[in-house]
Formats: sequence, C-alpha cells, structure tokens
Amino acid sequence: MSRPVRGLLARLRIDPYILAILATVGVASLLPARGEAADIVGWATKIGVALVFFLHGAKLSPQAVAAGIGHWRLHLTVLLSTFALFPLAGLAFAQLPDWILPAALAPGLIYLACLPSTIQSQVGFTAIANGNVAAAVCGASASNILGVAVTPLLVGLLLSAQGGGLSWGSVQAILLQLLAPFIAGQLLRRWIGGFIERHKKAASLVDRGSILLVVYNAFSEAVVEGIWRQVSIPDLLRLSACCLVLMALAMIWAVWISRRLGFSKADEPAVLFGASNKSLAAGAPMAAVLFPAATVGFVLLPVMLYHQFQLMACAAIAGRYAKRADTPGETG
Repeated sequence: MSRPVRGLLARLRIDPYILAILATVGVASLLPARGEAADIVGWATKIGVALVFFLHGAKLSPQAVAAGIGHWRLHLTVLLSTFALFPLAGLAFAQLPDWILPAALAPGLIYLACLPSTIQSQVGFTAIANGNVAAAVCGASASNILGVAVTPLLVGLLLSAQGGGLSWGSVQAILLQLLAPFIAGQLLRRWIGGFIERHKKAASLVDRGSILLVVYNAFSEAVVEGIWRQVSIPDLLRLSACCLVLMALAMIWAVWISRRLGFSKADEPAVLFGASNKSLAAGAPMAAVLFPAATVGFVLLPVMLYHQFQLMACAAIAGRYAKRADTPGETG
C-alpha cells in the first residue's frame, strides 16, 4: 500500500486490515467456495484456527497477569464489565423487534457482547492516552486467557435463553480446536516464546491471514445460504446503529464506574478501553468453532462493524486524553 493511501486511511481512521476483511467478504460474495473447494477451505480454516490459538497461548504470559494482581479492583471492574454487564446488554439488544434488529443478526450481537477485550488496541490506546499501560497489559492478558473458556460458556448460556445453545459437538470442537492448542502454547511458551517474540511480524501475518481465511470460509457458506438476500443495506445500517449505541453505553459506564470507584486519571483510560473494546482477532476464529458454517457469516457481521467503530472512537478519545494530560494544571 502506497504512502499517500496509508496517510489518507490514517486521517480517516480506517484500519487497512478492515479493508482487507471487506475485500475478502467481496471475494467470497462473488466467488464463494463450493463442493470440494469448500471442503478444502473448511479444513484449512480448522487448522488456521488451531494455529491462532496456539500462538495466542504461546504469546500470553501468565506472569504478566499475576504481576498485575495488585491492582485487582481495576481488573475486576474491567472483567465484570466485559463478561457480565456487556453480555447482559447484548442479550437485551437481541430482544429488539425484527424491524430494528433482524432475528438472523441477533445471535451475532450476543456473540459480540461475550467476546474478550483486545490486546494490541487496548494497550496501544491506553499508551496514547498517557494511561496506566501496565494495568492495560495485565487486564488484556487476563481477559484473553479467560475468554478462551468463558466466551463459549457465555454464548451457550445466553443463546440457550434464545432457544439456541451449544451442542456436544460444539463442546468437543472447543476442547480440540481452542483449549487444546491454547494450553499447548502455554506449556511450550518457555521454549518457543522467545522465538515467537523475535518473529512478531511473521506471527502477526499468520494470525491475520488465518482470520481472513475464517472470514472467507464463513461468507462463502453464508453466500451459498443467501445472506445478501436476507440482509439488506437498511438492515446493515440498523445493525450499525445498535453496535454504536452498545459501544457508547459501554464507554459511558466505564468512565462513570472508574470515577465512582476513585481510580486515578491514569487508570481511567485502561478501564475505558478494556471495558468497551471487543476482539476481532479472538472472535473470528472462535465463531468458526462455535457456530454452524452456514451461520458464521451472520455472526461475524456485528463483530466486524463494531471493531471498526471502536478503532475510530478510541483513537479520537485517546487523543483527547493525551491533550488533557498535556494541559497545564492537569495531572495524571
């Protein structure tokens, strides 16, 4: 990508990776995998998902989480917001009438609400905001480690209330494709963690490439099932509005509870970005395991929309925090 294009995207606060995902959706819409090709893409996706969670296990340091236990009030606040209040809000939104939120997209909103927070974005925005980066690192690590087990359980519980839920086959898939590679990565981290750290760029390419593969596979199945006949542009606009309102409520809550509990000005950005961010990197591969292939595309639509919205909103908010910290008389 040329420098002028990168500059334009930066000014518009559009993540180039989101453009790559949208391009993948376009390719899947025009050239969906069918027949034997669909079987090959499906198996490649399963391998990619397992590899992503193996890398996550190898990269996340349990010591980093343990080191941050001293700030337990902050971490507990973020985790309760991420895995309790946010899912309840998502469940409430899923009850909206079909003319606001189509029934086919409601499970995706619940799934979005159950996801762990991001790591890179949460830490990066906290750093830009001159916030407590150490707390952000520890909290994001804890959220992602817990999310491997907690997110599937929450999704199963909340979708059961909607008449869905997890089958025994889904539970087996979670154990084999998510938990087993993640635990293997944690166990081998002592020997391969340094290698992965030295080759961050290659690991990131594998991570992002696997997500693109998940998106292509998901939307290939969805296109074959007629997703674009069932989801119209007005539906996408209404879904976008739901995502924006959900994000705004999460951010308002995070700031309010941070100040109510007396957290410092440096802690506030860590709470805000931790409690309101949701991870596409964890969400895309996990969805491929938790949901039937024909519905994964529907489930990922809210996640992809929310991801872009949170990047744009958090970039602006982090900048305002940074300016506040630079203002004479303001202290962190």
